Amino acid sequence: MASAATASFAPAPCGWHPEDIPFPSGFAWGAATAAYQVEGGWNADGKGPNVWDTFTHQGGDRVFKNQTGDVACGSYTLWEEDLKCIKQLGLTHYRFSLSWSRLLPDGTTGFINQKGVDYYDKIIDDLLANGIVPMVTLYHFDLPQHLEDQGGWSSDAITEVFDNYAQFCFRTFGNRVKLWVTINEPYVVAKDGYEKGIVAPGIMEPGIGAYRTAHNMIKAHAKAWHSYDLLFRKKQHGLVSIALNSDWAEPLDSTCLADQEATKRYMAFCLDWFAEPIFISGDYPAIMKSQISVMSTKQGYVSSRLPEFTEEEKKMIKGTADFFALNYYTTRKVKHQENTRSEPSVSGDREAEQIMDHSWPFAAGSSWLAVVPWGLRRLLKYIKDTYNNPIIYITENGFSQSDPAPLDDTQRWKYFRLTLQEILKAPSNFSMSFWKHHAQNTRQHLHQSCIESDCCLIALTAVSLDDVHLNGYFVWSLLDNFEWTCGYSCRFGLFHVDFENPALPRVPYRSAIEYAKVISNNGLTKSTEEL
Repeated sequence: MASAATASFAPAPCGWHPEDIPFPSGFAWGAATAAYQVEGGWNADGKGPNVWDTFTHQGGDRVFKNQTGDVACGSYTLWEEDLKCIKQLGLTHYRFSLSWSRLLPDGTTGFINQKGVDYYDKIIDDLLANGIVPMVTLYHFDLPQHLEDQGGWSSDAITEVFDNYAQFCFRTFGNRVKLWVTINEPYVVAKDGYEKGIVAPGIMEPGIGAYRTAHNMIKAHAKAWHSYDLLFRKKQHGLVSIALNSDWAEPLDSTCLADQEATKRYMAFCLDWFAEPIFISGDYPAIMKSQISVMSTKQGYVSSRLPEFTEEEKKMIKGTADFFALNYYTTRKVKHQENTRSEPSVSGDREAEQIMDHSWPFAAGSSWLAVVPWGLRRLLKYIKDTYNNPIIYITENGFSQSDPAPLDDTQRWKYFRLTLQEILKAPSNFSMSFWKHHAQNTRQHLHQSCIESDCCLIALTAVSLDDVHLNGYFVWSLLDNFEWTCGYSCRFGLFHVDFENPALPRVPYRSAIEYAKVISNNGLTKSTEEL
């Protein structure tokens, strides 16, 4: 198993030009959105309230300028405009989420809102009619408020309720949807929603809430996967996974053993927290269990604050993903930070301080978003080596702009381009014949010493540099939208949305135009600067 501190990577071959290399045939080119962030229509046509409706309506300056998603991009009534954007890009895939409370106003199947069903039926049917594959997320942060009032993700009962919701969606839409994501970024829900309380539902329960809710989300996901596997897969032939977000991490001092170990803990308390039980063992990473146990004892707890899975639950959880759905945005340097505080917290248990390297560029409008494209490549290699070389979809990756944002977002497109170059080094499903042909042509133009050493031929005739099974890439996001606590102050969209105009017009940024070229070419084209 490769560690975050020791993973090694094949070098890019001599004479390697990304513009000369296509992405694999059938590579999924996509963009992503989430219901609360784009739909608006917060109480339209029988939709019930969700935790973000409540959180934003309470005010208190927890969201930029107390903005809300009540209207957002208006996609509930402007879906046809979104479809035009999707077609303009030439996307092969589109990832969107279902609003749980639009379909089931109180979160249960006791009452089904047919107008919500009709809305998503139209989206799915329109996508398929235009040759676009839907990837559908069941839950993207917007838990029905009625369920939160009953304990939300903190309640053990939520696992059964979520399974019933998932079965309803599989039964209603699964004859047309073949790519499913159960839960988006459970790490963010747990840590920010139930530990720090900075996002909906705003619960602050340090050192306990995140672990309890993560525990229930893992079990809920596993139940839904088994329901699909048992009741729907044979007829529908779809795939089900969970979208996990993660930074890449490297030791602040690569020669310091304490920083190396802290880096391993950083990954264990982020990606591996969820990926280890779901993809490997059915249980949490050993390093995570030992850290929390030791800290709990020091703080006077009679048992670990981390809940335990029963042996039956471990068997249920293990192997419940048909592909690896990864959301990546940035990378951190990590140093050891001893925890001497008596108050429990996830960050204290981790004993790893994240450091932003200020030599890296930062995306405008997001002080946390250091632009580190090579971190994505290394994270993909880590997933390959740690999780048995799964099929991977990058289900989110993007770069923000501050508001007001220029339509000519040249710098942002450079970030995308660098990221796609790194992704191009990862996949294993390029054809061997292409690499051999490319190597033969390349040798004719290389320095004689390089040819004699055969370094380029060896590298180029490898089935890829990293041998990662990467099947697709989804930009976050199709549209500028409501970016959670940032409101509308930062813009991730490929299309600009004028939130001051009641018509909410969509206009492509330069990055949208360039991304469309990449999709059409199934590969990078020479940049303007190179022509």
